[in-house]
Amino acid sequence: MITNRCTRGLTENPEAKQIRQTVFVEEQGFHNEFDAMDAEAWHVVLWKDEHAIATGRTFPAQGETHAWTIGRVAVRKPYRGQGIGALVVRKLEEIARQHGAVSFMLSAQVRARGFYETIGYHAVGEPYLDEYCPHVTMIKRAGEDNKEELP
Repeated sequence: MITNRCTRGLTENPEAKQIRQTVFVEEQGFHNEFDAMDAEAWHVVLWKDEHAIATGRTFPAQGETHAWTIGRVAVRKPYRGQGIGALVVRKLEEIARQHGAVSFMLSAQVRARGFYETIGYHAVGEPYLDEYCPHVTMIKRAGEDNKEELP
């Protein structure tokens, strides 16, 4: 059974920070993983059998009230390819909708673009580099159906 814990900020959800450290810093080599937005964002951690397995965060897009940013979606290696990332995104969208979001935006690593397309996101603009890694901006309107079946 998969459960989740959602908090505002990382203080009471330290597992979110641990998962991001493992996935983005140790595995992928990013240096600027943590930022000031972590204190304001809503963070979700998914749990399976008392193990923290995935995380992500959401917050209002800069200067917006109805567009929310989804980001820092990370799944521990043993749980990848099982629809867990889609569950994280769905939970983040739910949180954002509860706070008035009508659309979502994210900065996807280009290699993850296909994953986000299966859950209803559409690329806009050209790819760009973030810490030497190609990324693309993707958007989705609240209520658009996900194409992928979730576990």
